[in-house]
Amino acid sequence: MSDLPVQASRRILLKSAASLPFISCLAALHAREAVAAGNTARVASPYGPIAPVNDLTTGLPLLKLPAGFSYKSFGWTGDTMSNGLPAPGGHDGMAVVTSRRVGRSTELVLIRNHELSGTASATFLGAPAVYDTGTTSGQYSAGGNTNVIFRDGNFISVSPSLGGTRTNCAGGPTPWGSWLTCEEVGSDNTSTQGRKHGYVFEVAADPVQTSAQPLIGMGRFAHEAVAVDPTTGVVYQSEDSSGKSGFYRYVPNVTQGSLGSLALGGTLQMAKVIGQNNVNVAPAQLDQTYALEWVTINNPDQNRGNATGLNGQTINNCAGPFVQGWQQGALRMNRGEGMWYHAGKIYLMDTSGGSVNLGAIWELDLATQVMTCIYSTSGASVGNMGDNITVSPRGGIVICEDASNAANDEFGVGQRLMGLSPEGETFIFAKNNINLTAAQLAAAGKRTTLAGAHNTNEFAGACFDPTGRWLFVNIQTPGITFAITGPWANGSI
Repeated sequence: MSDLPVQASRRILLKSAASLPFISCLAALHAREAVAAGNTARVASPYGPIAPVNDLTTGLPLLKLPAGFSYKSFGWTGDTMSNGLPAPGGHDGMAVVTSRRVGRSTELVLIRNHELSGTASATFLGAPAVYDTGTTSGQYSAGGNTNVIFRDGNFISVSPSLGGTRTNCAGGPTPWGSWLTCEEVGSDNTSTQGRKHGYVFEVAADPVQTSAQPLIGMGRFAHEAVAVDPTTGVVYQSEDSSGKSGFYRYVPNVTQGSLGSLALGGTLQMAKVIGQNNVNVAPAQLDQTYALEWVTINNPDQNRGNATGLNGQTINNCAGPFVQGWQQGALRMNRGEGMWYHAGKIYLMDTSGGSVNLGAIWELDLATQVMTCIYSTSGASVGNMGDNITVSPRGGIVICEDASNAANDEFGVGQRLMGLSPEGETFIFAKNNINLTAAQLAAAGKRTTLAGAHNTNEFAGACFDPTGRWLFVNIQTPGITFAITGPWANGSI
C-alpha cells in the first residue's frame, strides 16, 4: 500500500477552487481534507432536511425527500406488464440504456433487474428470451429483467426481456445501449437441464433482441456489478463473496462494442497490487492508494475450490476464477458491490470494507490504473453499508444503502440514499418511508399482500437520465420503481 503525501496540494487546490466559477463535483472531491482517523464524516444536506412527500402517482407517502423534490412510482410488484402477466418483485440494479426521440417526445428505456432465485411456477416472466427452463432443488429460476419505458416525464409501460436466470443483483449499462445483468450465484449447482448459473448476460433495449446467451468468458462467480470503459471496451466486474471477493476485468476481443460483441470472446483478468502479493484492501482509509496490474484467469468457468496464495494464506470454498487469481497473488476485498463509470474513472463500493466494515468506495483511474479510497465511513450514521452506486451527469455520487440494521438518525429509522459532497463528506438525500396498510394499497390499486413496514428494505438501481433531470431508483421490497426530480442545482448531486 502506498499513502501518497498529497494533503498539502489538496488544501491549495481547495482554496483556489473557491475562487473559480465552477469546479466539477468529482474534481472538488479530490481537493478535500481527510478527516481524523482516515474516515468520512457526515454533514447537513445542501438540499435541506427531509420529510415525507406524497407520491404523485398513488398519493402515498413512500419517500422522505428535501423540499422542492417530487416523484412518481411505477412498476410495482404485481402490476400488469405489457404481456398481461404480473410484474415480478425483487427490484434491484437498473440503468437508463437508451434515450431516443419518438416523434416530438423524448423516450427513455430503463432495464431493471429482479433479484429472485426460485419459484414453483415456470412462467419465466413470459420473457422472449429464457436461459434455463429446468429446476434446481425443485425450483424454477425466477430471476430476470424487465424493460421500462419513460416518456416526457411519465412512465409508459413495462415489458419482460430476460427470464430463467437467478439472483440478478446488479450489472451495468454499456456504451452501445444495452444492459449487462449479473447473477449473484456462488454455488456450482446445475439445474435439471444441465444449466449452470453465476454468469453475466446482455439484455437489449428491444426485448426481442435479447439472446439469453451467458457470457461464460466473463467468469462464473457471485457477480455483483459491471462498469464499461468506453475508450477501451474493457468491462470491470465486482464480486460479492464475503472476505473472498476479487476485482476483475474482461478484455474483449472486439473493442468497439455492439450488441452481442462480448460473446465473441475475450480474456478474464483479476486485479493485483503491483509489487505485493495477496493484499487485503478491505480495511481502507481515505486516500490510501494502490497501483494495479492484472493477472490472467485461464479458466473462467472453473468450479469452486480452495485457494492458496503466494503469501501462503489458504482461503476455502472460493469461486473458480478467484482460486486462480489468488494463486497468482491477486488482491481481495470484503464484498465488492456497486460500480459506475464516469469521466475516465470507475467507482467501486466495498459494502463491508473500510475501517469499521460499513463501507468504502474506491476510485480507479483508468489511465493510470491507480485506485484511491475516496470514502470510508466512520459509523452507521455517516454511511451504512452502501450497495449500488451511481454518478450523476453533474459528477455527484449517490449511494444506495442496504444494511441489515437500517440507520436510525434524526429522520427516523429507514434505509437511505446518501450523497457524497465535493469535500468527500456524506449527506442524507432521501429515506425509505414505506409503511402501508392493506386499505391504502387497495385504494391505490396495488396488491394488499404488500402491506406492512418496508422502510428497512434496501434502495437499489439508482441511475440518472442523460440530462440529469430524473433520478430513477428502486426499493427492492415491496418492489417499486421511482422517478425523482427537483432542484438538483441546489447541491452537488
